[in-house]
Amino acid sequence: MEKSAASTEPQGPRPVLGRDSVQVPDDQDFRSFRSECEAEAGWNLTYSKAGVSVWVQAVEMDRTLHKIKCRMECRDVPAETLYDVLHDIEYRKKWDSNVIETFDIARLTVNADVGYYSWRCPKPLKNRDVITLRSWLPMGTDYIIMNYSVKHPKYPPRKDLVRAVSIQTGYLIQSTGPKSCVITYLAQVDPKGSLPKWVVNKSSQFLAPKAMKKMYKACVKYPEWKQKHQPHFKPWLHPEQSPLPSLALSELSVQHADSLENIDESAVAESREERMGGAGGEGSDDDTSLT
Repeated sequence: MEKSAASTEPQGPRPVLGRDSVQVPDDQDFRSFRSECEAEAGWNLTYSKAGVSVWVQAVEMDRTLHKIKCRMECRDVPAETLYDVLHDIEYRKKWDSNVIETFDIARLTVNADVGYYSWRCPKPLKNRDVITLRSWLPMGTDYIIMNYSVKHPKYPPRKDLVRAVSIQTGYLIQSTGPKSCVITYLAQVDPKGSLPKWVVNKSSQFLAPKAMKKMYKACVKYPEWKQKHQPHFKPWLHPEQSPLPSLALSELSVQHADSLENIDESAVAESREERMGGAGGEGSDDDTSLT
């Protein structure tokens, strides 16, 4: 079983940790990612409530790097619906209140592309962005979507944002029935800076569970929304529908964290708005934009 291989598989996609050139993840990378999503050893449970659990893991070689893993039971959302929601970039702009800007740049293969994502960080921290190579793989009734950071010559770091590095980020969606599934979100991101302890704590205790619950609400509303917005357009299922230009892997390079500027925000205090639960919409359950 793949779960028993967790101790021998590498802890992260080989394109980042073991290669200097950009490559599309292969079957071994997907198996490795799945094993880590399912692994229990070395993870500390920090939150467990109402079907949502969160674990954290400090990376020993660098205490500023933390892995976070979230798992949520979706009792009335089919796995394929959740898979569609995570792929549908136009719908993400509706439900993801943290997003500043997101767009696809180019396609690499039938199951890999390059994209841009910028997001709001808890005030008063600086906002972040990433350029990632994203790949996906249906596995029977289960699905995996995962990404890692790359450099694209036309999208260098911006002065108004901190360029973060996704070392390993992704989702494992496991079907538990015709109308139910479990999603595991696994992330190891270098935020490029020394973050204050309150950010790390808030991420695992509040922000991550909040984001998972918001995703669940978005999934429930997605079928109705999709019927009104190009219902048959799903290039992640039908690659021939993709309007993206093709891009050669040789145009990209691996984004190494040590090549980017570090921002020291360790002494930044939490804003009053954050303490009150504002956070640019994160404290609100208003999802009227999903119509």
